[in-house]
Amino acid sequence: MNTLNRTALYDLHRSLGAKSIPFAGYEMPVNYPLGIMKEHLYCRESAGLFDVSHMGQLIISSTTQPMQSIATELEKLLPIDILGLGEGRQRYGFLPNSQGGIIDDLMISNRGDHFFVVINASRKEIDFKYFKKNISKEIDVDLISTRSLIAIQGPQSEKILSSQIGELSSLNYLDVKNFLYNGEIMWVSRSGYTGQDGFEISLPNNLCEFFCKSILEQEGIEPIGLGARDTLRLECGLCLYGQDLNETITPIEAGLKWAIQKVRRTGGEREGGFIGQEKILAQIEKSPGLKREAFSPHGKAPLRSGTKLFSDDLGKNEIGLITSGSYSPTLERPISMGYLDHTKFKTGDLIFGELRNKFLPTELTKLPFVPTSFKRN
Repeated sequence: MNTLNRTALYDLHRSLGAKSIPFAGYEMPVNYPLGIMKEHLYCRESAGLFDVSHMGQLIISSTTQPMQSIATELEKLLPIDILGLGEGRQRYGFLPNSQGGIIDDLMISNRGDHFFVVINASRKEIDFKYFKKNISKEIDVDLISTRSLIAIQGPQSEKILSSQIGELSSLNYLDVKNFLYNGEIMWVSRSGYTGQDGFEISLPNNLCEFFCKSILEQEGIEPIGLGARDTLRLECGLCLYGQDLNETITPIEAGLKWAIQKVRRTGGEREGGFIGQEKILAQIEKSPGLKREAFSPHGKAPLRSGTKLFSDDLGKNEIGLITSGSYSPTLERPISMGYLDHTKFKTGDLIFGELRNKFLPTELTKLPFVPTSFKRN
């Protein structure tokens, strides 16, 4: 039996009464005594503290090459504008394979003398080896294990975090900045995966528990587990790798065309030049039939990941698959995302999900279910 990894906050989770589950090779809190539903709503209304230290943190740098050269190399692997990513800024992106499928989705930051990349826990070793194999030997790729990663999310997150590390009001969505705390450097980005305002903080392992205890002593914040993190991201239409994204689904099919800047598209200044360009650029020009869509199931039963979709209530014509689904605490009804041929259906159409040999009606709707609330300029 494989031993599960533990984050630097393992003891704190136990002391807070967390219920833990195996997740991506780690023992992680799925919820605390408050429960998933109340944790979700608390984060939407005030603020939540998340341990996301299971995710991978990569440093991409060079002792011989300037940042422009590193960015040029990274643009061979990522179909996004990295040369135009300013210092102190972060951007969402993904690693395509040669068929255009998604190896992983990620966040990349320009830290002045290096690029900092946050990758999914289940893909850490895969991504690390992929970068090492496919990037110039003049460039160093380091998977660091000395730092933890936490997220503080929700409308009160700026006030609560500012009380501990200093004024944050000057940071807008996807800004990144260093802060000094107890003699240690924290890397703080105004980002997260709940669809609302918040911050992600990379900090040394040996400081993480002390810092989180100090944060939780503030009024208006509660620890939040992976259960509520999943329902929060689903409400805002954000993808989960391994469910909504995988190596057979392209960014265009996943509805992520917005993340490929015009400079990298056909006719752009740096058109293509990345792995998987043939299929991805072709799908930008001519939209594929298969597309990630939103569904609003009728009744109270959620249609969860793996639910087959049919065009009829007898289950004769299978047309798609649910990849994420749950009960929405904010909307107080079930919500789902999945894939089907969108050219054959329109918003408002009824389709049917198979649940325990019954075919339940679900309405094709639009994403997001709950609007995002990031702090923009």
